[in-house]
Amino acid sequence: MHGYDVFRHYERKRWTIEDLPFDEIDPDQVRPEYVTMVKSSVMGEANSIAAQHGFLNEFDDYDFSAFVAVWGYEELQHHFAFRTWLDAVGVSMPSGPVEAMRAPYGPGTTPCATLATNIISELTVNHVYRSVAAWVQEPVLRGLMLRASRDEAGHAREFVHYARQRLQRHPDELSSVLETLYVYTSEQRIKHPVGVFKSGLAEVENHETIDTAFDMFLAGIATEGELDRLQDNIRRAFSALTGLDVSTNSRVRRRLAEALA
Repeated sequence: MHGYDVFRHYERKRWTIEDLPFDEIDPDQVRPEYVTMVKSSVMGEANSIAAQHGFLNEFDDYDFSAFVAVWGYEELQHHFAFRTWLDAVGVSMPSGPVEAMRAPYGPGTTPCATLATNIISELTVNHVYRSVAAWVQEPVLRGLMLRASRDEAGHAREFVHYARQRLQRHPDELSSVLETLYVYTSEQRIKHPVGVFKSGLAEVENHETIDTAFDMFLAGIATEGELDRLQDNIRRAFSALTGLDVSTNSRVRRRLAEALA
């Protein structure tokens, strides 16, 4: 069972919140932008419980469900670790916006589309966390961002594994995978499932959201061409998943038209 192999691998690489020296944070190195970025990350990571609920409702595969349980633990760990950093610098996180994230996600157009959405989610956050780690000067936050980034890379790899298995059993779901790829990479901005499905909630009005972090990233952290590099990385993952050349938006559209024909 692949989920068992993932569990054993995660056991060997697991870190704990206690591994990070929060008591060594130098307040003089904490900038307001860091606080905004971390509060946005807390909000993004708060969705793991809603996502687990959705996964377990949509999929009846025990192996994948076992992976989801392990994945959910790591995502919740990110949420609590970012909150611990905020506590350490004297910033409180209101409970209302976090609790508003609890509602489960609805199923995707197909189960494979749901998996494809999560591949994009994990690759996006992996990239952004890694870049933010290179940008921040406060060492504890840098270390936390790097740990979270590495976790997200592993999550993306496993979602690709389960999506590939699903496509082999249900090749009719290919068009939904290509459609998902196009929806999230056809514009010159970062689109993330949390922002797409959890925007507009009254509880998060006038509060940081995951989109706040992405806007900050593109406005002042990302280097020239970095959004293109992120989207190219996502397309490469989908090329490996589908065995198709989806390296540009026009090629994605062409493969989608062929799949629908």
